[in-house]
Amino acid sequence: MGDMDLVGFNKADIDNVLNRMAEKDIDKLAFGAIELDGTGKVLRYNAAEGAITGRSPAAVIGKNFFRDVAPCTSKPSFKGVFDAGVRDNNLNTMFEYVFDYQMKPTKVKVHMKKALSGGNFWIFVKRI
Repeated sequence: MGDMDLVGFNKADIDNVLNRMAEKDIDKLAFGAIELDGTGKVLRYNAAEGAITGRSPAAVIGKNFFRDVAPCTSKPSFKGVFDAGVRDNNLNTMFEYVFDYQMKPTKVKVHMKKALSGGNFWIFVKRI
């Protein structure tokens, strides 16, 4: 059983699994995975997320997620939750959201989680 079989969208230990995964495997995930630093800068943006949003992962790396990539998330119900998690250094929350920035409005389930190392944070996105 490979790592890929162990990666469930809402699994509690998803950060453990991803911590061990190679870049190319993160691209193979069936759901969007975005790694941000505490300021919201995009460190990783996988292929599934690119497919959901129609954005090229290469084009968004290094940009500010909330300002430049997905301004539709720059609201208390999304960025506010992220910022609070960064401030408390503890983020693990799941909610539904609609992505609608330069794309057909798409309802998604979002799982935000603190990454295991490096003080970074994951945002996982799955179409509903």
